[in-house]
Amino acid sequence: METIGICCDHAGFGLKEQVKGWLAERGIAVEDFGCHSTDSVDYPDYAHPLGTAIQSGQLSRGISICGSGNGISMVMNKYPAVRAALCWNVEIAQLARQHNNANVLSLPARFLTEEQAQAILAAYLDTPFEGGRHQTRIDKIPIR
Repeated sequence: METIGICCDHAGFGLKEQVKGWLAERGIAVEDFGCHSTDSVDYPDYAHPLGTAIQSGQLSRGISICGSGNGISMVMNKYPAVRAALCWNVEIAQLARQHNNANVLSLPARFLTEEQAQAILAAYLDTPFEGGRHQTRIDKIPIR
């Protein structure tokens, strides 16, 4: 069974709880890095543990959620093994997987309906990486 890591800040807490349910419906286990309420928190405190888990190979994929999706994805992308994609619609999620092999889906909780978020999650989970020329481009991402 695949395990996906998930993290959020206070603005993303409600959506995180919904996403956990949708993942469970698909038979996907979740490792929850927090936060665990709507009390105000700092998103880096929750993004760093997920980034570390992906960087170390403990997890291969994750989902990060904050109000705009920007801050939390900025933290995630500090980790060389992480390719976090901020996705606000299905097509962006599909392209993030097909062309960028995104291993973290970042969601902007304050800008998505429940239906949109669920469709974006499905696109992220169900879309395969195309490889080929896209892998060549991904290989050029790390600073050498």
